[in-house]
Amino acid sequence: MSDCYDVVIRNGVIVDGTGAARYDGDVGIRGDRIVRIGNLHGASATTEIDASGLAVAPGFIDAHTHDDRLMLSGGDMVPKVSQGITTVVGGNCGVSLAPMPRPIPDPVTPPLNLLDESGSWFRFASFAEYLDALRAQPAATNCAMLVGHSTLRVATMDDLSIPANPDEIASMRALVDEAMRAGAIGVSTGLFYEPSIASPTEEVIEICQPLREYGGVYCTHMRNEGDQVMESLLETFRIGREVGVPVVISHHKVVGIKNYGRSAETLKLIAENMEKQEICLDCYPYPASSTILSAHRARNATRVTVTWSKSLPQYAGTDLTDIVAELGGTQEEVIDRLLPAGAVYHMMDERDVQRILAFDQTMIGSDGLPHDESPHPRLWGSFPRVLGHYGRSLGLFSLETAIHKMTGLTARNFGLAGRGVVQEGAFADLTIFNPETVDDAASFAKPIAPAKGIHIVLVNGVVVWRDGGPSGARPGHVLRRERMPSTEPYTVPANMVNE
Repeated sequence: MSDCYDVVIRNGVIVDGTGAARYDGDVGIRGDRIVRIGNLHGASATTEIDASGLAVAPGFIDAHTHDDRLMLSGGDMVPKVSQGITTVVGGNCGVSLAPMPRPIPDPVTPPLNLLDESGSWFRFASFAEYLDALRAQPAATNCAMLVGHSTLRVATMDDLSIPANPDEIASMRALVDEAMRAGAIGVSTGLFYEPSIASPTEEVIEICQPLREYGGVYCTHMRNEGDQVMESLLETFRIGREVGVPVVISHHKVVGIKNYGRSAETLKLIAENMEKQEICLDCYPYPASSTILSAHRARNATRVTVTWSKSLPQYAGTDLTDIVAELGGTQEEVIDRLLPAGAVYHMMDERDVQRILAFDQTMIGSDGLPHDESPHPRLWGSFPRVLGHYGRSLGLFSLETAIHKMTGLTARNFGLAGRGVVQEGAFADLTIFNPETVDDAASFAKPIAPAKGIHIVLVNGVVVWRDGGPSGARPGHVLRRERMPSTEPYTVPANMVNE
């Protein structure tokens, strides 16, 4: 019967992901799709959800993750679904779990060790093998995956300290072609990191050529986010133009005390170039970053906290200054003793963070590192922090705008058709939360904590989070990119208003 549904969500306040004003309504779901929005008072359903006093929004899309391994080793995806995330974009910063057609070096070349220190998970010779594994063992969330340039270098080059030669470029280009055919959505680079810092711009352009044919995106952890941030932006724009694809500036920020305030310059340059080519950016809502521990990064930070250490694991979660005081020696000597290790670096100005977050075209990404013993709190708290701290408490933007930044905008930029909106015919990825209480609970002192105010999360019509815990269901899909014109308007069917 037309009035029977698998799931009906009643009495919610719908924030549809387009940026349009919220409205009251019910949502009817059959299978993995939203099939009816309106007044469903007389309808019946196998599962009834009362959303009285709650917001019903598209499931949040994490624009920047390192969940490549987590989806296989921790498929309940608790750090993500607990904060309302239903889709993750993985393979960022040049680091992907595949392809690895030859044995991974021992020890694992940083920053690939952010995904797996042992190397045992770099077992997929091709990107197709990796995506097949994700399909055979689905996670609780959907995923859209990038192939990483640093991974390609490690997989094909013997000397990572120099530019790739023509044969190596050809090998990497062939691996990109295979990944795109298999279902990758684009290529990511981490030109900031040692395995790729030796790559000239021309190397990246040549390797990324297959993206044009497949309609992929180019995502980058830029070469420099400090003193040379403007030059790095120009390099990013050039790569996008010469390859002929959209670019995504990953976790946009400006670092270092002398660069505080420069986000006004960077955003002006980004906005000017958005008029000439397709450019996107994401940001996480914290004034501290997290990556592998190194002496030169530590020198530029006002505070450093060790997140993990293979050689001295007892210092995970400890400030570097305290470790230096305990062990003695210089900071550089202590870092050498801790390596390989990860760290949180406090090196940004809060005013820059707010300015970037408030920029109209900024998406939200967590950039969390799920395998750190004492992770940055962004892993568990990014999206509720945007809604609670920055939206409700500071008034940086409206609830509708905040939701758009983490749903509809992201789906459009990454070409995730049918995601990121509450509309009839869209996939039933939904987050039901209390807009008056939603906020992050994770902190730098206690980084592992589920968010506040997230009541129920559905992925493809199946509940994956409810009553403060995972359901155990793993209905996630591997998503492909579809070309979606950036100027295409959202449409709201007439029957989506109250009846």
